[in-house]
Amino acid sequence: MTTLDPAAKPTADKTAEPTFEEAVARLSEIVTTLERGELPLEDSLRLFEEGVRLSRLSQTRLDRAEKVIERLLAVDADGRPKTVPFETTPDED
Repeated sequence: MTTLDPAAKPTADKTAEPTFEEAVARLSEIVTTLERGELPLEDSLRLFEEGVRLSRLSQTRLDRAEKVIERLLAVDADGRPKTVPFETTPDED
């Protein structure tokens, strides 16, 4: 595990969101740091705010993944798989 620098920026490129895995790893670092209780209030608050943002981002991604799985596993009244066209983005074509 890397050492957490309380002054570090959440991400190097603020326009790019972290991947789900990156968000969870960072959230774990934040929790560990806050549990130590060694930071000044301002740094603790900043980390807490970052953690809340990452938690919400991760939950949104999990919710989307759950909806995709539900669509993939859906069956009709006769037990036949339901088919639903997926929307694609230009970079997926």
